[in-house]
Amino acid sequence: MSTAPLRVLVVEDDPVAADAHALYAGRVEGFAVVGVAHSRAAAARVLDRTPVDLILLDLYLPDGHGLQLLRALRAAGHTADVIAVTSARDLAVVREGVSLGVVQYVLKPFAFATLRDRLVRYAEFRASAGEASGQDEVDRALAVLRAPHPSALPKGLSAPTLEAVTRTLRSAPGGLTAAEAGEAVGISRITARRYLEHLVTEGRAVRAPRYGQVGRPELQYRWLDGPARPARGH
Repeated sequence: MSTAPLRVLVVEDDPVAADAHALYAGRVEGFAVVGVAHSRAAAARVLDRTPVDLILLDLYLPDGHGLQLLRALRAAGHTADVIAVTSARDLAVVREGVSLGVVQYVLKPFAFATLRDRLVRYAEFRASAGEASGQDEVDRALAVLRAPHPSALPKGLSAPTLEAVTRTLRSAPGGLTAAEAGEAVGISRITARRYLEHLVTEGRAVRAPRYGQVGRPELQYRWLDGPARPARGH
């Protein structure tokens, strides 16, 4: 007998990011996106009419903080678990989120593999059933939610510079060459190319030759609005 998929609500004010998160979640086996909301009010309306198991929650919403939404949901008796998908790095906010039922944090920007890992771990945690034989089994069940170690960047790459390159590329809809990205961020063309190639490897950007100038064509990198998928547009 097949198990019903876990029902996911995406709450994200940026429509492009919301679509990307919904696409990501929909690609993970065992999950089905049942709604997308761009505000606290819209999320509350969805939850009033649609059963939801898991909320992918942005914390910065146009009509209030995501944790305010979560407090209101708990007061109303909603028990859906929450994975915070956010750029918020305030550990006080993280602690408060945990007390309200946030089971995972995914910091922006992130690749599909990062969210997939968190969703798979969450599904495994949800699948735990029966009575634990002792403390070790309880510990193992809880440990499933935690990543075994922090995600590591390739040697020589730093998270702050990756974020700077990512912001620069996302703000250039027409794309950038490594030289242009390096100039904007304040790093060399060669260094910028390493970060851009990392984004391509992670499925967050694509590259193509830029023609039209004398000499060898340059590679132009462009941010993908949604997950990279074969044989489809973005």
